[in-house]
Amino acid sequence: MSEHAELWLVRHGPTEWSENGRHTSVTDLPLLPHGEELARGLAPRLTGTTFAQVLTSPRRRARRTAELAGFAHAEVDDDLVEWAYGDYEGITTPQIRETVPGWTVWTGGCPGGERPDQVGARLDRVVDRARRASGATLVFAHGHSLRVLTARWLGLPVEDGRLFRLDTATVSVLGYERESPVVLRWNS
Repeated sequence: MSEHAELWLVRHGPTEWSENGRHTSVTDLPLLPHGEELARGLAPRLTGTTFAQVLTSPRRRARRTAELAGFAHAEVDDDLVEWAYGDYEGITTPQIRETVPGWTVWTGGCPGGERPDQVGARLDRVVDRARRASGATLVFAHGHSLRVLTARWLGLPVEDGRLFRLDTATVSVLGYERESPVVLRWNS
């Protein structure tokens, strides 16, 4: 582990479902036209940093964001896919709560999808990969998966990902202060 490691997080640009709060994991939606514009706007914010590795979720929305931000060569890493919502794919939290009052992805998981510990296990592999890199790692992925990745970077349980609101087409940076993993920049 390198105390000089940094993990740069980019959430993909807006899609139709991200704009209206529908849980989107395996449904491979394209970016909206203004999502493509926002993704292009990420390029100047990422220029000037040398990345030891650039990784992306295999989903079209993440790969396209990487491409438009200037990282068409990003390596696909299946561990970066969004939380598998199973039966809740394509529906909103208020719709789920009509039959499961108080439900949250953080504590309830998703029937037919992933449990919090399963999501945490695969994102722990991304944390390990970033910490072994000889320099900064840049990842393009999704709202819930990046929030879990952040919690795991900080040594927190998966459910503490709920504490990190993350908007589309944003850049966040995780790193170290001395030997402690910290948030250097968030949701910018």
